[in-house]
Amino acid sequence: MTDAATVYLGIGSNRDRERHILAALNALSERYELTGVSSVFESESVGFEGSLFYNMVVGIRTGESVATLSRFLKGLEIDNGHQPGMPKFSPRTLDLDILTYDDRIGVIDGVELPRGEILTNAFVLWPLAEIAPDEQHPLDGRTYRELWAAYGRDQKLWPIALRWQGRAISPRPGTS
Repeated sequence: MTDAATVYLGIGSNRDRERHILAALNALSERYELTGVSSVFESESVGFEGSLFYNMVVGIRTGESVATLSRFLKGLEIDNGHQPGMPKFSPRTLDLDILTYDDRIGVIDGVELPRGEILTNAFVLWPLAEIAPDEQHPLDGRTYRELWAAYGRDQKLWPIALRWQGRAISPRPGTS
């Protein structure tokens, strides 16, 4: 691939949350150009009983294929204590998901694009709407701002204060 793609990644952790979120940001910023960093949101577990999660979304530019990016993210999860083969709905040190890869649609290199939870989980949609409000969902066609404004599910989350590389990244103005 010669042209760089715009990719949005979901980052989540509910075990030693701040350490793992910051480790992910450090690793991603060393390898990719970051185009956006959302606020960090604390939320209740979805799909299982567990401790509260920290979640956020980052935008990157990469010339890597979906497969190469996915391999790097899985390796980063493992480097941060993620146990491969754990149930989908379970506590985790670090969870990294490719949400969108440009406007690609379908299962590419084993990755569902766009990721379905964009439309169902507030902890993905709110931070995505924060850093890419005017971009359109590849399937739905509405902007992330429009999707967030229409979001009607009852999921509790709130922005929390977090510093990265000596500066406040969270919360961003207008997130509360």
